[in-house]
Amino acid sequence: MRYALWIGLVLLVFARFITSQPTYIDGQKIRITTRISTEPTMSTFYQNLNLAGLKISLPRYPEIHYGDEVVVEAVVADKNLKDPVLISISETKSIFPKIRNLFLSFYGRNFPQPDASLIAGIVLGAKTSLSKDFWDSLTKTGTAHIVVASGMNVTFVAGFLMSVLVLFLKRKIAIPVALAGIWFYSALSGFDAPIVRAAIMGSVAFSAQELGRLLNAYKALFLTGLIMLIIVPQWLTDIGFILSFVATLSLMVFEKKIEKFAKFLPGFFKEGFATSLAAQIGVAPILFVTFGQFNILSPVINALVLWTIPPIMIIGALAGVIGVIFEPFGRLILYLAYPLTWWFIFIIRIFNF
Repeated sequence: MRYALWIGLVLLVFARFITSQPTYIDGQKIRITTRISTEPTMSTFYQNLNLAGLKISLPRYPEIHYGDEVVVEAVVADKNLKDPVLISISETKSIFPKIRNLFLSFYGRNFPQPDASLIAGIVLGAKTSLSKDFWDSLTKTGTAHIVVASGMNVTFVAGFLMSVLVLFLKRKIAIPVALAGIWFYSALSGFDAPIVRAAIMGSVAFSAQELGRLLNAYKALFLTGLIMLIIVPQWLTDIGFILSFVATLSLMVFEKKIEKFAKFLPGFFKEGFATSLAAQIGVAPILFVTFGQFNILSPVINALVLWTIPPIMIIGALAGVIGVIFEPFGRLILYLAYPLTWWFIFIIRIFNF
């Protein structure tokens, strides 16, 4: 009986996954009406997205954004959609994606490239404005995870907030305030699906770690993951979900151990190195199998840049909030992040070989 609940939940996940699979037939012409729950990936001529479990590439324009409702006709071909035609696109009425777009516009107008794209990626998980060359550099150096929504990033937010809040508040009060910061970040990001699931897992892991209940943390993380998969079974094969879950679990297992081993390192470098290496232990095999890429220097590169992420996120979010209200003042705040983005890009370029 001890494991009956866990076995039952796992079986329920697989049952939901199997029964939720689309029953399309190759060669079948279909019409899909759906709301975009994950930001499309942009290339030079196309925007790539997933509709109803099927991969599709549409022309670059008109641009489709997170939250938009689209109607598409296409022919099914081996889990892809061929010859797609965009019938209609309706902008979302939700306020969060609109706030997200205001932030993106603010960054683009007030910061040079690729710094603006870097901040947009770090703060909002937005990849649309990243140039192909810069994205390739991030991929080669093993730092692409920084500009996508991940459990690691939300953990960084909470960790940074905790380090500041404990200077003024009791720890029991600081923890929920830090968690509120995670969800404020999620709201700014438009509650994009990858960010929400990363925020949930990051909240569980961070809370448990800070409260010192590691055994319960593992149970909570697995329970959270199973519940999320029961609600959205398609995430079982979603690489973003898998990476968020594994990175969070790997952080919980290895981070403290690595920090003790690396106690001779400077404080900020030690924390970044421990966080990066802990996450890399879990995600490296997945990245290698999935993308065929892994940089052996990635932990070192990440250690050199990860310490910049929390302040960039905080400054970028604060500048965005103020900038959409009073742009000149927001611009001044945004430029406080410039030395950090310069350092980040400098390190990426050095190791991009």
